Amino acid sequence: MSEPATTTVEVNGFPCRVWTKGSGPKLGVLAGFGGLPRWIPFLDELAKARTVIVPSLPGYPGGALGHTALDTHLDWLLAVRQLLDRAGLAGSDLLGASVGGSFAAEMAAVFPGTVRKLALIAPFGLFDEADPAADPWAQRRDNVPALMCADPKKWEALVAPPEGANSIEWPIEMVRAAEAAARAFWPLGNTRLEKRLPLIEAATLVLWGEADRVLPPSYAKKFATAINGAARTQTIPNAGHLAYLDQPEAVAKAVLDHLG
Repeated sequence: MSEPATTTVEVNGFPCRVWTKGSGPKLGVLAGFGGLPRWIPFLDELAKARTVIVPSLPGYPGGALGHTALDTHLDWLLAVRQLLDRAGLAGSDLLGASVGGSFAAEMAAVFPGTVRKLALIAPFGLFDEADPAADPWAQRRDNVPALMCADPKKWEALVAPPEGANSIEWPIEMVRAAEAAARAFWPLGNTRLEKRLPLIEAATLVLWGEADRVLPPSYAKKFATAINGAARTQTIPNAGHLAYLDQPEAVAKAVLDHLG
């Protein structure tokens, strides 16, 4: 698995890492809970057919400290818009997962001209008291792997210190990523996104891991119905919240088939 090209763009005065790999039409990817500390097989699957561009959200691994300047939900949306523009993704297809999925949906709703086609993997943004989501920030550390993936070892591999990482700085960087997500989605990931979903005009695919323990799979229908009833849903067997870690080939195929 070859490494992607790495560049940086500036958002609110802070550098954010951007990975690029592959060829073909551009596909932007906004990562899920925990960000992307390392390049993963799922991205390689996408890069077989697309130029995959992966900008790191403020506060996420490779995203510097820019999350501390974002005080409101609007601040976050404007920062993500800048990030996509400066990564060269305006008007391209966009894929978002988990917390990144919520931002991808927001971009398609609030800035419709910035997204051609949209794919969402278990996005945050909604909360149903009758079928409540889990709070990932209220978990003991040893419970998180099984919460994120059907196979907990997939999460453990994602967040393991990469070769050459500073043993003191690495845990701080991972805590920072969780803090950034909490600043954007506290409490319980509910940003009242349902009010804006009907504004989405882009053809949308909503994917959900069958064994998602963070957001109930029933939320897939809630998203699809809210997006003018026009979004298509698909369940991924043997996959948890971060389905792209559990089943990289199946999720990539579903995404690429949707994008055409």
